[in-house]
Amino acid sequence: MKVLISTDIEGVAGVYHHEQARQGNPEYERARVLMAQEANAAIAGAFDAGATEVLVNDSHGGFRNMPPDVLDARARVVQGKPRYLSMVAGVEEGVDALCMVGYHSRAQGRGILAHTINGFAFAGIRLGDQELGEAGIYGALAGEYGVPVVMASGDDVFISENQALFPHASFVQTKKATGFNSGVSLSPEQSRQAIRAGVIEGLAARAHARPLVFQGPQVVTLRTQSPMMADLFCQWPSFERVDGVTLRFSADSVESAVRMLNCCSAMSSMLR
Repeated sequence: MKVLISTDIEGVAGVYHHEQARQGNPEYERARVLMAQEANAAIAGAFDAGATEVLVNDSHGGFRNMPPDVLDARARVVQGKPRYLSMVAGVEEGVDALCMVGYHSRAQGRGILAHTINGFAFAGIRLGDQELGEAGIYGALAGEYGVPVVMASGDDVFISENQALFPHASFVQTKKATGFNSGVSLSPEQSRQAIRAGVIEGLAARAHARPLVFQGPQVVTLRTQSPMMADLFCQWPSFERVDGVTLRFSADSVESAVRMLNCCSAMSSMLR
């Protein structure tokens, strides 16, 4: 059994503020270790459940947050960008299950540090008629490779947004959101214990899990944070301008949609 663990930082226990998620300050240096420790808990749970191989994907920001020497040496680490499959790079290696650790709720939501892919640029993303956050988007990308999400952790808003997408998954609540920058968190030790148990539970029920699959070409609607950002993205001829801040484009697959969205995210750095 080969398991992929995708680890973000905003859903990690004790993380509440952008300073903890941005390089260049002491708050981040501590948070990145908390992120790695939650990844280690998931790795341990996967091996407890009988995994023969574990990949851990560093899925936050520049994708090089977790100190490799802090991570469980039994796992292989996916780090660095750009990469086509982004937060689920590793699914192409024939993995059997995906665990999402430290994830957060979607843009415009009420969760802690809520955003979708790029909070500076994107105000919302819809595939077809469904508004999705990162878990839904990347869970659907994993689904194109036949890989189900079996476990996910984050705050209570993240869980409420995604339970219907992954009804067979084990969800672990690391904290309760009381605002964008506030909440009530488990201790790091409690969170790690819960994540380890959640991975074991999710993998034990893997036979009943089903990949999230969006059939056929995708019509993607992207709401930007400003008309200026929409102006920039519409330099790409594939985009249709719906209104001042809303764009639409078609993609042959979720993977193609993700690659286009990540290109837009990179383009947005021109306006920072």
